This record gives sequence, C-alpha cells and structure tokens, in this order.
Amino acid sequence: MKIAIYGGSFNPPHIGHAEAARTACEVLKPDKFLIIPTNTPPHKELEENSPTPAQRLELCRLAFADIPGAEVSELELRREGKSYTADTVDSLRKEYPGAEICIVMGTDMFLSFKTWYRWQYMLECCTLAVLSREDFDRREIERFKEELERENDAKVIVIPHTPLPMSSTEIRAKLRLGLGAEELAQPVYACIIRNGFYDAKPALPWLRQMVMPYLDEKRIAHVTGVESQAVMLAMHWGEDPDKAAVAGILHDITKAQGKEKQLKLCEKYGIILEQAERDNPALLHARTGAALSRDLFGISDEIYSAIRWHTTGRPDMTRLEKIIYLADYTEPTRDFEGVEELRALSFEDLDRAMALGLEMSIEDLTERGKPIFHDTMDAFNWYKNQTR
Repeated sequence: MKIAIYGGSFNPPHIGHAEAARTACEVLKPDKFLIIPTNTPPHKELEENSPTPAQRLELCRLAFADIPGAEVSELELRREGKSYTADTVDSLRKEYPGAEICIVMGTDMFLSFKTWYRWQYMLECCTLAVLSREDFDRREIERFKEELERENDAKVIVIPHTPLPMSSTEIRAKLRLGLGAEELAQPVYACIIRNGFYDAKPALPWLRQMVMPYLDEKRIAHVTGVESQAVMLAMHWGEDPDKAAVAGILHDITKAQGKEKQLKLCEKYGIILEQAERDNPALLHARTGAALSRDLFGISDEIYSAIRWHTTGRPDMTRLEKIIYLADYTEPTRDFEGVEELRALSFEDLDRAMALGLEMSIEDLTERGKPIFHDTMDAFNWYKNQTR
C-alpha cells in the first residue's frame, strides 16, 4: 500500500496548493492521498486573524474537493503541541503497518530538510517526493538528492512541476484590500468572506457576480446605478467608498422575492415584524436583504444597517445609511419630477436631501393611496426639524 501525505498550514489553501496536490497524485498514484493541515506549525506563527485549526480544516476540504482520491485528514489537528511530520509518520506506520509512505514537499522545504525534526528517522522509513520548481537550479536539487541517497540511503523522487505564482502570505495581504479572489477556489473564497477570515474585504467584481442570480433583469441597471451613485456620494462626503459599493450592490438582493419567500426569510433570520410590515411586502426586502447579506457575505454592522434602512429611513441616520438611501432614490436611471433637484442637493447637504427625499416619498405614497410606515414619518419629522 502506498500512502502520500501533503502537509502544510494552508492558511489559506489556494489553487497553487491544489495544483501541486493534483500533480503529485498523478505521478505517485498512491492508494491513499492525505492532505494534512497542521495544528501548530513548528516553523512559523499563524497570523492573529487566521482561522482556527478546525476552520482551516474546512477550508482544505473545500480547496481539495476536486482532487481525485484526496482525503483531508484531522490527524495533526487531534494532536496537541507543534505539528511535526515525524510524529505524523509514526501514527501512520502504526495504523498502516508495512505501507510505503511518501512525503510530498516543495523545493524550498526539500533543500531545508536537514533542519526538520527527526529528519534522519523519516529518511529511514519514507520516500521524499519533491515538486521541483522549473525556475530553480535543478543542479542544486540533484546535488542534495544525491547527497541524501549517498549518506542516508534515502529514497527521493523528483517531480517536475511549474508552480502557480502565489503564496498564502501574499494572498492574506491581498484579501485585506479586497483582492485575491482569483487565487482561491470559489467555495474557499466565499467561506473566507462569509466568516471574515484575515479581515478580508469582498472583491467587488466577485460580489457583483454572486448577487446577479438574485436580481431580475430590470433591476440590474438600478443596482449598478445605486452602486456608482453611492460611491460618488461616499467620496464626496468622506465615507468609505468600498463600504458604499458593497451596500449598493447588496441593497436589493431580496427585492425580487415574493411575499411568501420574504416571510420565510424573516422566519429563518428571526426577524420580528409589525403587522404593517406584513401587510406591505415592499417594506420587507430591506430587512431580509440585510440579513441574507450578512449570512452570505459576512457584512459589517455598518453595511447591514445601511441596507436595513434604505427603504424607510429612520431618525438620526449614519452617514453611510443616508448615502445609500439617497443613492437608491437618485441613481442615474431614476427619472421623475424633482429628481434632479434631489440629486444635486445630496451633494450639498445630506440632511436637507434626506428631508426632501422623505417628503417626496410620502407625497408619492399618498397619491397612490399606499400606507405610510411610521419609520418614514418619524424620519421625515426628525430631518425636517434638523433643517429648520
């Protein structure tokens, strides 16, 4: 029986890791291929905002799901203290007596192998499978391979491999800037964003793509317009444009859902409704949209609140809340009497624009014989008093 093991901190596991695992699996053709995330790496400290070992295990299951025969193992996570490969080999030898064990590693780890804990023991009972970087000096790899074979009777297999140009350290830095989505499997990236690992900010192109299936065709132009208008307002008023963009993209994510689906979402997320809200389904998408966005994308409280209040408004809104409310009202595809005045005013005085926007909303609802929700009236009275 041949067992191949591929270990690492996988913080996070990226498509380069998956490609390396696929290459090793195709060449070695093991009976069992174990992906083993470390509990506590012996050679480095995990960053403060890293996922827990159990969470990294789940990320690995998502990252390596498409590798035929690969199995993500909890072996090192069950063991306390530093995760030494030699201890893992001990465990596997006891569980699978007589098995051939191959340790898959990259060029850098191979060339530093003599610094590993109990490295001589591992040479006695394991084969080293080295993924040889094409941009590396092959003579150095061959020289060290020959040295281990001559001095330690080692078994070393060199696997030609062109690694993808990425590293977990660089990806973590990119994630904090709203970048790096293309270097991770989609389920891995979605899990990172949903849980806020590494202080990651969602990449806006990815977020737009994820929201698209929730929108009906006629709403796409509106959502695009709200995003652009929110970003312009945010930049004008000194608000974070990325937060404004995220709120703009997500603000109508449940708008296309009918009343029954809206009520089911309220039940799912524990949203307690007033009777007036049950009687007026148009009010529900702001609340369900905020809840679904937090569930899917781990949005901050600021963005949650901006989505939550973008339909009715409320007294004493935050600057981001006002920006999203006004962007929804004045985005470029809006064409109604008074919109140009409101659009211009939103760049001059946010509170006066809120008072005017709420007044226009109340007038429109009254003309159409629609009920006016008390949050809207409370907001209008508050902003009217503020601007007197």
